[in-house]
Amino acid sequence: MKILFTGGGTMGSVTPLIAVAEVLKSKNPGSDLFWIGTRKGPEEKMVRHYNIEFKKIYSGKLRRYFSWQNFLDIFRILIGFIQSIILLLKIRPRVIVSAGGFVAVPVVWAGWLLNIPTIIHQQDVQLGLANKLCSLFAKKITVCFPESEKYFNRRKTEIVGNPVRMNLKNGDKTKRDYLFEKLGLDKDRPLVLITTGGTGSLMVNSLVYDGLKQLVEFCQVIHVTGKNKPKDFFESENYISYEFLVNIVPFLLSADLIVSRAGMATLTEISYLSKPAIIIPIPRSHQVYNASYFYKKGAIELLEQEGADGDDLIRKIKELLNDKNRLKELGYNIHQAIKWGAEGRLADIIEELAG
Repeated sequence: MKILFTGGGTMGSVTPLIAVAEVLKSKNPGSDLFWIGTRKGPEEKMVRHYNIEFKKIYSGKLRRYFSWQNFLDIFRILIGFIQSIILLLKIRPRVIVSAGGFVAVPVVWAGWLLNIPTIIHQQDVQLGLANKLCSLFAKKITVCFPESEKYFNRRKTEIVGNPVRMNLKNGDKTKRDYLFEKLGLDKDRPLVLITTGGTGSLMVNSLVYDGLKQLVEFCQVIHVTGKNKPKDFFESENYISYEFLVNIVPFLLSADLIVSRAGMATLTEISYLSKPAIIIPIPRSHQVYNASYFYKKGAIELLEQEGADGDDLIRKIKELLNDKNRLKELGYNIHQAIKWGAEGRLADIIEELAG
């Protein structure tokens, strides 16, 4: 059984599909899994880590505003479409699976042309343009939230929640002691994990960096910067930074508080582990709708990026770490915000379509 996954550019469309791939491999060890992603995105490293054959194509972003890049991207998408047809003819997958990302658009279109059934998964509360362009050609559509069902043909849409990777589900919380020992951290001092998205948010990194001197006075910080890391070097026994973590699970398990963007892949993992979080969504994006959904359920602390500075972030972190009851409340509420078991249901749907 050959299954082809597609997505990338950021890690948001990658992580849930990795979870589905794990289930497929466990149920059908002989399955051949392939992935079509971007040429320069961060996804290749993770996909190869899971022993999935990775192929690259050109991809473009369809912006809803004027930009000279739109003219170039039309040609990139066209080239990607031709590359997709060639790859699909070589691989001949039984099913194509996408969770969004512009690189998936030419792949899904090429799959439709070659009569290969496609499943698309809508993670975010608000429909993204990539999935909107793919939905007309999809055989089956799955969504994370009931609020997203309205965007699609109800007859081929199912609410499943969001997939969770196996190492997260099998995570051993006792490994906190091992991680602390390995990194030389203080077990009696709270640990704050700050992630800034697959490519790294320069704005969030700047907020963090502005307040680091005060932050390390009352907690320890693990900072995943992405490529947009601060140019200045900051050194403290209570601060460790990484550009990228293939396996972030031990850090998620060990953290007392998480600061993150509002991408659904990250929000799902935080939710599954019942971790209290401060969420900083990208302004005027789908992340605002994700963050709003969780905030209305009392599941996160929200920090608006516009107008915020390092002092605002420090104040929120300090207030939460000093309020154990609030931390527990946030952890409980965020776990209730998502339906669980999506990775298994998606694997079943893939098998059904693959025959």
